[in-house]
Amino acid sequence: MSTLQRVALGLVIIGAINWGLIGFFQFDLVAAIFGGQNAALARIVYGLVGLSGLYCLTLLFKPTEELSHDPDRATT
Repeated sequence: MSTLQRVALGLVIIGAINWGLIGFFQFDLVAAIFGGQNAALARIVYGLVGLSGLYCLTLLFKPTEELSHDPDRATT
């Protein structure tokens, strides 16, 4: 898995945690950290999470052989 894929996956996980908090506790962690939903930094984070989700769609359609024989992985 490439570095870009790992970063995108990390941002998607952050987004999923945030949506879980919103759904269960009506608490928006990103908005709380960055000063509200309309704050510039919060909007940037929301945008990056959204773009990361779109990018992670490529992982869904990646052939299984490619995932298990990724050249970025160290062989032990």
